[in-house]
Amino acid sequence: MRRAMVERTPILNFFTHLILFAGFVFCVAPFVIVAIAASHNLKDVNDVPMSLLPGSDFWVNIKTAWTTADLGPKLFNSFIMAFGVAAGKVIISALTAFSIVYFRYPGRTLIFWLIFITLMLPLEVRIVPTYAVVANVLEPYQTIMDLTGLSWLIEKMSGVQVQLSLGLLNSYSGLILPLIATATGTFLYRQFFLTVPDELTEAARMDGAGALRFFVDILLPLSRNNMAALGTIMFLWAWNQYLWPLLITTDQSHAMAVTELKQLIPNVGGAPEWHIAMAGTLIIMVPPMIVVVLMQRWFVRGLIATEK
Repeated sequence: MRRAMVERTPILNFFTHLILFAGFVFCVAPFVIVAIAASHNLKDVNDVPMSLLPGSDFWVNIKTAWTTADLGPKLFNSFIMAFGVAAGKVIISALTAFSIVYFRYPGRTLIFWLIFITLMLPLEVRIVPTYAVVANVLEPYQTIMDLTGLSWLIEKMSGVQVQLSLGLLNSYSGLILPLIATATGTFLYRQFFLTVPDELTEAARMDGAGALRFFVDILLPLSRNNMAALGTIMFLWAWNQYLWPLLITTDQSHAMAVTELKQLIPNVGGAPEWHIAMAGTLIIMVPPMIVVVLMQRWFVRGLIATEK
């Protein structure tokens, strides 16, 4: 019988639980403060220190925040964006990893490492070129045609000036498509696919299963826990996006809930109504919390499988 790597002692158990409790308090305290502040009126929330006992204006503040920021359509837009980004990342990551692991072509290892290097290029670093592409998706093709003289030739032959343009600003496509590629998801799926026994691949080949059938009928069911973990994390990441939606949406019909929190904080000269802002924050936190609760079992299984 193998001995445990770490010996259990009362002192060690005490400090372990103390650290866990401290981490729990550190994580939960902001949510508690937001909920308490959302239940106070303006006078009570501005008291120093603010009372940590719940107030009596919670539902009034919730209703005011909902109507002032028009959070109904904004929450719908945020859900569409977050779900689209999460689903897109899961699909693109799985297909990319499947190609890298199960297909033999020159440079596949180089392609994987080039994808992995993009972890050093978060959205904030590449936001200017990404915005330029979204503003006109066909701009690269227009540049190629101009440099090769193809635009000039077409204009001379037909008398029509060629100007390619396709903008995705103020659209769900513009919000979702630039965010769906992910090196993290590709790495996660690649590591999982590498653990699939070769015998399973050979058995599928002997049964006459093609690449697509092997991917859909075997690999995807096996990786559903990884899919749930990646999808949950990416849903939360997309839901909390602020800079990208703020940059490419000028139409209120595509505004996000997170960006519209500023509607609850008046401009310079007005008194900040922090109780209303906290109520709005609480509303915006509810949908991702529901997703985490519903996906908790598969999320934890996916993380455990990843650690293994």
